[in-house]
Amino acid sequence: MPDQPISPLRQRMIDDMTARRFSEATRKEYVRHVRTFAVFLGRSPETATHEDLRRFQLHMAQQQISPGSINAAIAALRFFFTVTLERPDLVRPLRIVTEPRKAPVVLSAEEVARLLEAAPGVKYKAALSVAYGAGLRVSEVANLKVSDIDSQRMTLRVEQGKGQRDRYVMLSPLLLELLRDWWRAARPQVWLFPGQNPINPVTPRQLNRAVTAAKNLAGISKRVSPHTLRHSFATHLLEQGVDIRVIQVLLEMAT
Repeated sequence: MPDQPISPLRQRMIDDMTARRFSEATRKEYVRHVRTFAVFLGRSPETATHEDLRRFQLHMAQQQISPGSINAAIAALRFFFTVTLERPDLVRPLRIVTEPRKAPVVLSAEEVARLLEAAPGVKYKAALSVAYGAGLRVSEVANLKVSDIDSQRMTLRVEQGKGQRDRYVMLSPLLLELLRDWWRAARPQVWLFPGQNPINPVTPRQLNRAVTAAKNLAGISKRVSPHTLRHSFATHLLEQGVDIRVIQVLLEMAT
């Protein structure tokens, strides 16, 4: 079946986001939330009133949607009404929901070692070691290129990380040697960790699956994801006496 044509209103919203250099993932998410609101409304969202937006937030709360998802929907609707429709007055009823803060799961150094040893293959062992040893997000690990390794300066270049910013992170001698072992084994050409089709990088979903397989094989009962390695990186540095401000810089002051 051919794709349905995009409505002029949706295209205008997409253009507004593109002009502000929103990532593709953010654009898709914002469009999805506005579409959900339109379905709830039963008519075009450009005809919405203050009361419609108030009812929609109440509806989300009654459906027990998580605070994070509610706040993401609010951000999308605020953009749509404020920027695309130029009607900022309509979004006054929307209120950000406070999310209860939970302590992140952290692995001990011994658990990290077991997890990495249990990784399903040398590629995933190297990729997860980068997530822990450099404190990277899973998307940042997935999009590393061979050319991002600077063995002279002992750094890894992270291109277009969170906030669309490039940055450099530290590269330990042990991690460099592990990456060299991986390169000698597979000779990746462009992407440091290629996907099943080497034209593309490994996906965050594949890395998540690798973590789940490794933690099960290592007998770790905690709920673990690639982001757990990033939290563990920061916690272990703190336990070693590294100044919290230094850790914040290493993590680029974002979770």
